[in-house]
Amino acid sequence: MGAGRPRSRGVAAGLVAALAFATSGPVVKPLLEAGWSPGAAILVRLGLGALLLAGPAVLALRGRWDVLRREWRLVVAFGTLGVAAASAFYFAAVERLPVAVALLVEYTGPLLLLGWTWARSRRTPARQTLAGALLATAGLALVLDLTGGASLDPVGLLLASGAAVGNAAYFLLTGRPTQLPAVTLAGAGMVVGVAVLAVLAATGLLPLHAPLVPVTVLGSTVPWWLPLLVVGTVPTAFAYGVSAVSVRLLGDRTASFLALSEVLLAVALAWVLLDEVPLPVQLAGAALVVAGVALVRRGEAEPVPPTVEAPLVAPPRVPAVPDGAGPVRAVAADAAR
Repeated sequence: MGAGRPRSRGVAAGLVAALAFATSGPVVKPLLEAGWSPGAAILVRLGLGALLLAGPAVLALRGRWDVLRREWRLVVAFGTLGVAAASAFYFAAVERLPVAVALLVEYTGPLLLLGWTWARSRRTPARQTLAGALLATAGLALVLDLTGGASLDPVGLLLASGAAVGNAAYFLLTGRPTQLPAVTLAGAGMVVGVAVLAVLAATGLLPLHAPLVPVTVLGSTVPWWLPLLVVGTVPTAFAYGVSAVSVRLLGDRTASFLALSEVLLAVALAWVLLDEVPLPVQLAGAALVVAGVALVRRGEAEPVPPTVEAPLVAPPRVPAVPDGAGPVRAVAADAAR
Protein backbone atom coordinates (compact mmCIF):
# COMPACT_ATOMS: atom_id res chain seq x y z
CA MET A 1 0.00 0.00 0.00
CA GLY A 2 2.87 2.36 0.89
CA ALA A 3 4.43 1.95 -2.55
CA GLY A 4 1.15 2.76 -4.26
CA ARG A 5 0.79 6.16 -2.61
CA PRO A 6 3.82 7.78 -4.26
CA ARG A 7 2.66 6.46 -7.64
CA SER A 8 -0.84 7.85 -7.06
CA ARG A 9 0.65 11.20 -6.11
CA GLY A 10 2.84 11.01 -9.21
CA VAL A 11 -0.17 10.39 -11.45
CA ALA A 12 -2.08 13.27 -9.84
CA ALA A 13 0.91 15.60 -10.22
CA GLY A 14 1.38 14.50 -13.84
CA LEU A 15 -2.26 15.23 -14.74
CA VAL A 16 -2.16 18.63 -13.04
CA ALA A 17 1.07 19.47 -14.88
CA ALA A 18 -0.47 18.29 -18.19
CA LEU A 19 -3.44 20.61 -17.68
CA ALA A 20 -1.09 23.50 -16.91
CA PHE A 21 1.16 22.75 -19.89
CA ALA A 22 -1.90 22.51 -22.15
CA THR A 23 -2.66 26.22 -21.67
CA SER A 24 0.63 27.20 -23.31
CA GLY A 25 -0.28 26.95 -27.00
CA PRO A 26 -3.81 28.39 -26.84
CA VAL A 27 -2.66 31.31 -24.68
CA VAL A 28 0.43 32.23 -26.70
CA LYS A 29 -1.02 31.76 -30.20
CA PRO A 30 -2.94 35.08 -30.11
CA LEU A 31 0.40 36.78 -29.40
CA LEU A 32 1.95 35.09 -32.44
CA GLU A 33 -1.00 36.16 -34.58
CA ALA A 34 -0.52 39.73 -33.31
CA GLY A 35 3.04 39.80 -34.67
CA TRP A 36 5.15 38.34 -31.86
CA SER A 37 7.90 36.00 -33.01
CA PRO A 38 8.12 32.57 -31.34
CA GLY A 39 11.59 33.48 -30.06
CA ALA A 40 10.34 36.59 -28.28
CA ALA A 41 7.38 34.78 -26.75
CA ILE A 42 9.44 31.87 -25.45
CA LEU A 43 12.21 34.14 -24.13
CA VAL A 44 9.74 36.18 -22.07
CA ARG A 45 7.93 33.02 -20.99
CA LEU A 46 11.06 31.31 -19.68
CA GLY A 47 12.34 34.52 -18.13
CA LEU A 48 9.16 34.91 -16.09
CA GLY A 49 9.22 31.23 -15.20
CA ALA A 50 12.82 31.43 -14.00
CA LEU A 51 12.01 34.40 -11.77
CA LEU A 52 8.97 32.67 -10.26
CA LEU A 53 10.86 29.41 -9.64
CA ALA A 54 13.97 31.07 -8.18
CA GLY A 55 12.63 31.21 -4.62
CA PRO A 56 11.28 27.63 -4.42
CA ALA A 57 14.43 26.31 -6.15
CA VAL A 58 16.77 27.94 -3.62
CA LEU A 59 14.64 26.90 -0.64
CA ALA A 60 14.53 23.27 -1.82
CA LEU A 61 18.32 23.25 -2.20
CA ARG A 62 18.74 24.17 1.51
CA GLY A 63 22.19 25.62 1.05
CA ARG A 64 23.66 22.54 -0.65
CA TRP A 65 25.29 24.53 -3.43
CA ASP A 66 27.95 21.86 -3.82
CA VAL A 67 25.23 19.51 -5.18
CA LEU A 68 24.34 22.08 -7.83
CA ARG A 69 28.00 22.45 -8.79
CA ARG A 70 28.48 18.70 -9.09
CA GLU A 71 25.38 18.34 -11.28
CA TRP A 72 26.14 21.24 -13.64
CA ARG A 73 26.29 18.94 -16.67
CA LEU A 74 22.79 17.63 -15.96
CA VAL A 75 21.49 21.18 -15.47
CA VAL A 76 23.05 22.44 -18.73
CA ALA A 77 21.76 19.47 -20.76
CA PHE A 78 18.30 19.76 -19.22
CA GLY A 79 18.10 23.50 -19.80
CA THR A 80 19.39 23.32 -23.37
CA LEU A 81 17.41 20.33 -24.64
CA GLY A 82 14.50 19.81 -22.27
CA VAL A 83 13.63 23.49 -21.80
CA ALA A 84 15.01 25.74 -24.55
CA ALA A 85 14.84 23.35 -27.53
CA ALA A 86 11.50 21.77 -26.63
CA SER A 87 9.80 25.12 -25.98
CA ALA A 88 11.29 27.06 -28.90
CA PHE A 89 10.57 24.36 -31.49
CA TYR A 90 7.03 23.93 -30.16
CA PHE A 91 6.21 27.65 -30.31
CA ALA A 92 7.64 27.85 -33.82
CA ALA A 93 5.48 24.87 -34.81
CA VAL A 94 2.35 26.43 -33.28
CA GLU A 95 2.87 29.39 -35.62
CA ARG A 96 2.35 27.04 -38.59
CA LEU A 97 0.14 24.24 -37.26
CA PRO A 98 -3.02 23.84 -35.18
CA VAL A 99 -2.11 23.68 -31.49
CA ALA A 100 -3.34 20.09 -31.04
CA VAL A 101 -1.36 18.77 -34.01
CA ALA A 102 1.86 20.55 -33.00
CA LEU A 103 1.49 19.28 -29.46
CA LEU A 104 0.84 15.67 -30.41
CA VAL A 105 3.82 15.56 -32.76
CA GLU A 106 5.93 16.94 -29.90
CA TYR A 107 4.60 14.19 -27.67
CA THR A 108 5.93 11.45 -29.87
CA GLY A 109 8.86 12.05 -27.50
CA PRO A 110 7.70 9.17 -25.24
CA LEU A 111 7.97 6.81 -28.21
CA LEU A 112 11.50 8.04 -28.88
CA LEU A 113 12.30 7.58 -25.20
CA LEU A 114 10.90 4.04 -25.21
CA GLY A 115 13.01 3.13 -28.23
CA TRP A 116 16.12 4.69 -26.70
CA THR A 117 15.69 2.80 -23.46
CA TRP A 118 15.03 -0.44 -25.31
CA ALA A 119 18.13 -0.04 -27.48
CA ARG A 120 20.33 0.94 -24.56
CA SER A 121 19.24 -1.72 -22.07
CA ARG A 122 18.51 -4.43 -24.69
CA ARG A 123 15.56 -5.50 -22.53
CA THR A 124 12.25 -5.91 -24.32
CA PRO A 125 9.51 -3.82 -22.65
CA ALA A 126 6.40 -5.51 -21.27
CA ARG A 127 3.79 -6.57 -23.83
CA GLN A 128 1.30 -4.01 -22.56
CA THR A 129 3.91 -1.27 -22.87
CA LEU A 130 4.58 -2.19 -26.50
CA ALA A 131 0.85 -2.48 -27.25
CA GLY A 132 0.26 0.93 -25.69
CA ALA A 133 3.06 2.47 -27.74
CA LEU A 134 1.61 1.02 -30.96
CA LEU A 135 -1.86 2.24 -30.03
CA ALA A 136 -0.55 5.74 -29.30
CA THR A 137 1.29 5.73 -32.64
CA ALA A 138 -1.90 4.76 -34.48
CA GLY A 139 -3.72 7.54 -32.65
CA LEU A 140 -1.05 10.00 -33.73
CA ALA A 141 -1.53 8.98 -37.37
CA LEU A 142 -5.25 9.70 -37.05
CA VAL A 143 -4.69 13.05 -35.37
CA LEU A 144 -2.33 14.03 -38.18
CA ASP A 145 -5.07 12.81 -40.56
CA LEU A 146 -2.63 11.20 -42.95
CA THR A 147 -5.50 10.37 -45.29
CA GLY A 148 -5.44 13.98 -46.47
CA GLY A 149 -8.50 15.55 -44.82
CA ALA A 150 -6.30 18.11 -43.07
CA SER A 151 -3.67 20.28 -44.75
CA LEU A 152 -0.53 20.43 -42.61
CA ASP A 153 2.54 22.61 -43.10
CA PRO A 154 5.60 20.35 -43.64
CA VAL A 155 7.95 22.92 -42.06
CA GLY A 156 5.65 23.07 -39.06
CA LEU A 157 5.77 19.27 -38.78
CA LEU A 158 9.59 19.38 -38.95
CA LEU A 159 9.71 21.97 -36.17
CA ALA A 160 7.31 19.91 -34.07
CA SER A 161 9.59 16.88 -34.57
CA GLY A 162 12.46 18.92 -33.12
CA ALA A 163 10.23 19.62 -30.14
CA ALA A 164 9.69 15.86 -29.81
CA VAL A 165 13.42 15.30 -29.40
CA GLY A 166 13.50 18.00 -26.73
CA ASN A 167 10.48 16.43 -25.05
CA ALA A 168 12.19 13.03 -24.87
CA ALA A 169 15.32 14.68 -23.43
CA TYR A 170 13.19 16.47 -20.83
CA PHE A 171 11.78 13.25 -19.39
CA LEU A 172 15.03 11.32 -19.72
CA LEU A 173 17.05 13.95 -17.85
CA THR A 174 14.37 14.71 -15.25
CA GLY A 175 14.10 11.03 -14.36
CA ARG A 176 17.86 10.61 -13.97
CA PRO A 177 18.91 9.77 -10.38
CA THR A 178 20.32 12.90 -8.74
CA GLN A 179 20.54 14.59 -5.36
CA LEU A 180 19.15 17.79 -6.87
CA PRO A 181 15.56 18.48 -5.75
CA ALA A 182 13.10 18.35 -8.63
CA VAL A 183 12.08 21.99 -8.35
CA THR A 184 15.75 23.05 -8.21
CA LEU A 185 16.51 21.17 -11.42
CA ALA A 186 13.49 22.82 -13.07
CA GLY A 187 14.46 26.31 -11.90
CA ALA A 188 18.16 26.01 -12.74
CA GLY A 189 17.36 24.45 -16.10
CA MET A 190 15.05 27.35 -16.89
CA VAL A 191 17.86 29.82 -16.21
CA VAL A 192 20.08 27.86 -18.62
CA GLY A 193 17.27 27.84 -21.19
CA VAL A 194 16.93 31.63 -20.99
CA ALA A 195 20.71 32.02 -21.40
CA VAL A 196 20.79 29.74 -24.46
CA LEU A 197 17.93 31.58 -26.16
CA ALA A 198 19.46 34.96 -25.32
CA VAL A 199 22.73 33.95 -26.99
CA LEU A 200 20.84 32.77 -30.09
CA ALA A 201 18.91 36.05 -30.17
CA ALA A 202 22.10 38.11 -29.80
CA THR A 203 23.68 36.31 -32.75
CA GLY A 204 20.59 36.86 -34.90
CA LEU A 205 19.79 33.15 -35.17
CA LEU A 206 16.60 33.65 -33.15
CA PRO A 207 14.53 36.55 -34.52
CA LEU A 208 12.84 38.70 -31.88
CA HIS A 209 9.69 40.65 -32.73
CA ALA A 210 7.53 41.86 -29.86
CA PRO A 211 5.02 44.55 -30.87
CA LEU A 212 3.35 45.97 -27.75
CA VAL A 213 -0.15 45.88 -29.23
CA PRO A 214 -3.49 44.68 -27.86
CA VAL A 215 -4.24 40.99 -28.31
CA THR A 216 -7.59 39.37 -29.10
CA VAL A 217 -8.54 36.45 -26.83
CA LEU A 218 -12.04 34.92 -26.83
CA GLY A 219 -13.32 37.85 -28.87
CA SER A 220 -12.11 40.37 -26.30
CA THR A 221 -9.14 42.72 -26.53
CA VAL A 222 -6.60 42.41 -23.73
CA PRO A 223 -3.19 44.08 -23.18
CA TRP A 224 -0.17 42.21 -24.59
CA TRP A 225 1.31 41.55 -21.16
CA LEU A 226 -1.68 39.58 -19.87
CA PRO A 227 -1.19 36.44 -22.04
CA LEU A 228 2.54 36.60 -21.26
CA LEU A 229 1.87 36.75 -17.53
CA VAL A 230 -0.42 33.74 -17.78
CA VAL A 231 1.98 31.70 -19.95
CA GLY A 232 4.94 32.52 -17.71
CA THR A 233 3.08 31.48 -14.57
CA VAL A 234 0.79 28.53 -15.34
CA PRO A 235 2.39 26.41 -18.12
CA THR A 236 5.94 27.41 -17.20
CA ALA A 237 6.85 28.00 -13.55
CA PHE A 238 4.00 25.95 -12.08
CA ALA A 239 3.89 23.21 -14.75
CA TYR A 240 7.64 22.56 -14.90
CA GLY A 241 7.91 22.34 -11.12
CA VAL A 242 4.98 19.95 -10.70
CA SER A 243 5.97 17.86 -13.73
CA ALA A 244 9.51 17.35 -12.38
CA VAL A 245 8.03 15.96 -9.16
CA SER A 246 5.78 13.62 -11.17
CA VAL A 247 8.72 12.24 -13.17
CA ARG A 248 10.66 11.55 -9.97
CA LEU A 249 7.72 9.59 -8.54
CA LEU A 250 6.73 7.65 -11.69
CA GLY A 251 9.92 7.27 -13.69
CA ASP A 252 10.65 8.83 -17.07
CA ARG A 253 8.78 6.41 -19.36
CA THR A 254 5.51 6.25 -17.41
CA ALA A 255 5.46 9.99 -16.76
CA SER A 256 6.19 10.77 -20.41
CA PHE A 257 3.27 8.68 -21.64
CA LEU A 258 0.98 10.09 -18.94
CA ALA A 259 1.87 13.55 -20.21
CA LEU A 260 0.18 12.68 -23.52
CA SER A 261 -3.07 13.54 -21.74
CA GLU A 262 -1.96 17.14 -22.34
CA VAL A 263 -2.96 16.66 -25.96
CA LEU A 264 -6.64 16.10 -25.17
CA LEU A 265 -6.65 19.03 -22.80
CA ALA A 266 -4.98 21.24 -25.41
CA VAL A 267 -7.53 20.13 -28.01
CA ALA A 268 -10.35 21.22 -25.71
CA LEU A 269 -8.66 24.54 -24.86
CA ALA A 270 -7.83 25.31 -28.50
CA TRP A 271 -11.44 24.50 -29.39
CA VAL A 272 -12.76 26.94 -26.80
CA LEU A 273 -10.13 29.69 -26.98
CA LEU A 274 -9.11 29.61 -30.65
CA ASP A 275 -12.10 27.99 -32.35
CA GLU A 276 -9.80 25.28 -33.78
CA VAL A 277 -12.42 22.57 -34.20
CA PRO A 278 -10.81 19.11 -34.59
CA LEU A 279 -12.00 16.71 -37.27
CA PRO A 280 -13.87 13.57 -36.11
CA VAL A 281 -10.94 11.38 -37.19
CA GLN A 282 -8.62 13.51 -35.05
CA LEU A 283 -10.86 13.09 -32.01
CA ALA A 284 -10.79 9.33 -32.55
CA GLY A 285 -7.01 9.46 -32.76
CA ALA A 286 -6.77 11.40 -29.53
CA ALA A 287 -8.89 8.74 -27.82
CA LEU A 288 -6.49 6.05 -29.07
CA VAL A 289 -3.57 8.01 -27.66
CA VAL A 290 -5.20 8.08 -24.23
CA ALA A 291 -5.90 4.33 -24.43
CA GLY A 292 -2.27 3.77 -25.34
CA VAL A 293 -1.17 5.78 -22.30
CA ALA A 294 -3.30 3.60 -20.05
CA LEU A 295 -1.74 0.43 -21.48
CA VAL A 296 1.78 1.78 -21.12
CA ARG A 297 1.15 2.67 -17.49
CA ARG A 298 -0.18 -0.83 -16.76
CA GLY A 299 2.79 -2.37 -18.51
CA GLU A 300 5.23 -0.23 -16.53
CA ALA A 301 3.51 -1.21 -13.28
CA GLU A 302 3.95 -4.95 -13.91
CA PRO A 303 6.91 -6.42 -12.06
CA VAL A 304 9.62 -7.82 -14.32
CA PRO A 305 10.14 -11.53 -13.55
CA PRO A 306 13.65 -12.24 -12.30
CA THR A 307 15.97 -13.99 -14.69
CA VAL A 308 16.83 -17.50 -13.55
CA GLU A 309 20.45 -18.29 -14.24
CA ALA A 310 22.33 -21.54 -13.83
CA PRO A 311 24.51 -21.68 -10.71
CA LEU A 312 28.16 -20.98 -11.27
CA VAL A 313 29.25 -23.43 -8.57
CA ALA A 314 30.85 -26.53 -10.05
CA PRO A 315 29.52 -29.95 -8.93
CA PRO A 316 31.55 -31.64 -6.23
CA ARG A 317 34.43 -33.73 -7.49
CA VAL A 318 34.14 -37.46 -6.90
CA PRO A 319 37.31 -39.16 -5.70
CA ALA A 320 38.68 -41.84 -7.95
CA VAL A 321 37.86 -45.42 -6.99
CA PRO A 322 39.93 -48.47 -7.77
CA ASP A 323 39.02 -50.78 -10.59
CA GLY A 324 36.63 -53.48 -9.65
CA ALA A 325 34.61 -51.26 -7.32
CA GLY A 326 31.71 -51.09 -9.69
CA PRO A 327 28.89 -50.54 -7.17
CA VAL A 328 30.87 -47.81 -5.39
CA ARG A 329 31.64 -46.09 -8.72
CA ALA A 330 27.96 -46.12 -9.69
CA VAL A 331 26.84 -44.56 -6.37
CA ALA A 332 29.51 -41.86 -6.67
CA ALA A 333 28.44 -41.06 -10.23
CA ASP A 334 24.81 -40.76 -9.13
CA ALA A 335 25.86 -38.41 -6.35
CA ALA A 336 27.79 -36.26 -8.78
CA ARG A 337 24.67 -35.93 -10.96
